[in-house]
Amino acid sequence: MAAVALVDADGRVLLARRPEGKAMAGLWEFPGGKVAGGETPEQALIRELREELGIDTEQSCLAPLSFASHGYDDFHLLMPLYVCRVWHGTAVAREGQELRWVRPARLRDFPMPPADAPLIPVLRDLL
Repeated sequence: MAAVALVDADGRVLLARRPEGKAMAGLWEFPGGKVAGGETPEQALIRELREELGIDTEQSCLAPLSFASHGYDDFHLLMPLYVCRVWHGTAVAREGQELRWVRPARLRDFPMPPADAPLIPVLRDLL
């Protein structure tokens, strides 16, 4: 898994709400997804952003910020978080998810999976 905090020109961060039928449905998360075999986290994020949001970015626009380490009941998640401020296109929900641009000070107002929540202070310190 890899995740990215997309930050727009107004300093807002994009959150996506997991749609019904998916694990942790209704929770808000940073865009991203699974890293396929043979992919780097950066390559996975570029692919996921194109598939999920219809936007394009490049590896040089992905800056590593932090990582989440969380033990779920059936696996341990180690997930890097990148920051991206440059992309092409307009983010649109292509997989049934709800999208919301959120000011950093309001990120805690959105319920998130246990692995995502500890990333908020790091992100808020940056922004």
